[in-house]
Amino acid sequence: MPMLAVLKKLGLSDKEVAVYAALLALGSSSVRQIADAAKVNRGTTYDILKSLAADGLVSQISKDKKHFFAAEDPARLKTLVSKQQNQLEELSGELKEKIPSLQSLYKRGGDKPVVRYFEGSRGIHALLADVLEVMVASGKKLYYVYSSSALREEYRAAYPTFTEERIAKKIKVNAIAMGPGGATSGLDERKWLTQDETSPTYTLIYAGHMAHIAHDAAGQMVGVIIQNEAMYETHKLIFEALWKKL
Repeated sequence: MPMLAVLKKLGLSDKEVAVYAALLALGSSSVRQIADAAKVNRGTTYDILKSLAADGLVSQISKDKKHFFAAEDPARLKTLVSKQQNQLEELSGELKEKIPSLQSLYKRGGDKPVVRYFEGSRGIHALLADVLEVMVASGKKLYYVYSSSALREEYRAAYPTFTEERIAKKIKVNAIAMGPGGATSGLDERKWLTQDETSPTYTLIYAGHMAHIAHDAAGQMVGVIIQNEAMYETHKLIFEALWKKL
């Protein structure tokens, strides 16, 4: 019956649908009458009626010290839909806040290095989004970059608001630049290894991860993220030693 299928889509169980459908057909009835019509035991029927009443779909009536139940106008089902929509919106907001923390607990490959590959502008956007998410989840406030003038404009175009979001999250960055141009934007420091030669790779070292952005043979931007604490600590040590010398 199409009506019953719709009720199930609203989240009602088979027994809840049976009780509600019986009540619609019977009108005001006792728990025993509803249970017999729905073919559900009386205890379960009573619990279901109380639950449906809490959702505004059923009302309880007292006559001569006897209790009866009656279905409300089925239009009330729209209220149930609105309630579920509100709950989903709240859940979506809570999930958005918790995902970075959950990702920090997610062990993709145990103690083995985990490598992820990204292609094109959308892929680089996802790579840069990972930098912000991991930094927030880790609680660290500083990451490191080997900046390349050859890739600067392209990676910025892939994620135009990256710098603004980084600053809003109070995340700092130290950059060792290779090639001409480049400037500080806020919560960042920059030193030049050379302004005469650039690098074919843009590298980020952040909270147990390293990311490399480059061009493939066809000239398309590609990226790789390596997740490994030991590798991260080694490259962080090298960066900091070089930073002090510049």
